Amino acid sequence: MKYNFDEIIDRRNTDCLKYDFAVENGMPQDVLPLWVADMDFPTAPGIIERLLKDARFGIYGYTEGKDDYFRAVAAWYEDYFEWKVDKSWLVKTPGIVFAIGMAVQALTEKGDAVIIQPPVYYPFSAVIKDNGRRLVNNPLIINDGHYEIDFDDFEQKIIEHKVKLFVLCSPHNPVGRVWTVEELRRLGEICLKYDVKVVSDEIHSDFVYEGRKHHVFATVDAAFAKNSIICTAPSKTFNLAGLQASNIFIPNPQIREAFEKQILAVGYSQLNMFGLHACQAAYETGREWLEELKKYLKGNLDCARTYLEEKIPQIKLIEPEGTYLIWLDCRGLGLTEEALEELIVQKAKLWLDAGAIFGREGAGFERINIACPRAVLLEALERLKRAVEGVS
Repeated sequence: MKYNFDEIIDRRNTDCLKYDFAVENGMPQDVLPLWVADMDFPTAPGIIERLLKDARFGIYGYTEGKDDYFRAVAAWYEDYFEWKVDKSWLVKTPGIVFAIGMAVQALTEKGDAVIIQPPVYYPFSAVIKDNGRRLVNNPLIINDGHYEIDFDDFEQKIIEHKVKLFVLCSPHNPVGRVWTVEELRRLGEICLKYDVKVVSDEIHSDFVYEGRKHHVFATVDAAFAKNSIICTAPSKTFNLAGLQASNIFIPNPQIREAFEKQILAVGYSQLNMFGLHACQAAYETGREWLEELKKYLKGNLDCARTYLEEKIPQIKLIEPEGTYLIWLDCRGLGLTEEALEELIVQKAKLWLDAGAIFGREGAGFERINIACPRAVLLEALERLKRAVEGVS
């Protein structure tokens, strides 16, 4: 490979949330962290060069994107996802969770119901409840190691609770599903039937494994585009989360106006200069780097799958269709939730994301980030194996 993803880079003592805040989060100092969804790889060279140029310039004033910014973003989504976007649809925000919060405030009232599909990215439930809305769960169904949507329950919950908004995770974090056109169409039609607006978090769309294809929710049906807010960002794809730049597409002018009004109400305006320029550089120069990264991550996935099958068969990999986050079914260990956490943290000395934080449906599972050098992944798996052997 042209890029060396095997290089181990010490991120400690850089104010890194992933590595430098174990004790503050109740973890032992010596845990190996594979929890939060950022990568242990330097980003693409073209991005670094652009940021160095900006840093050397020395003036960090208010900055806004011109037409070349939009062209870079638009070309990416047209080339990869066959989605032709209009410049008027674009609203830039400092993050997707921020955007979901703005959508909740713009499209619902206090006490209104918002539906999600757990086990799902835990800030969804937090931002809904923290804004005084009612959380409604449509749990995914696990069937022989494969997660599916309970459409009957989805529709019934919408009717029963008079749901106003649906927050879709596509591809799904943490279970790794890449929804089919048929699944998205059925969800979208139910939402149209009951006038439920859709916020689609598509931050992991660039990481889809062979044989699967990500479909932007708005491309499935023109009516869905008019009923939805599509949330995108380069942050997971190019390891730019700390630069806080997201691109939110809202084709419906009434929904977009309500969304923008809410952003103004909280006092937010432009993206920071580094986030803006990093995003543009990513989409203009990062394709070769990304294609090599995806091959490396596929190798990591294969490595983890083989290791678990051969050395820790009690733990089952839920085969991911997308994302660089893998979902491990640890129920075969026969441990309580507390005992499983003790094994992971105190015995294996690993900092993972315990499944229960994604909803009670995640109890007995663990989420692990495989976007790291393979030697680090193998060290984590070895630690896990030794811990499991100690309780067998």
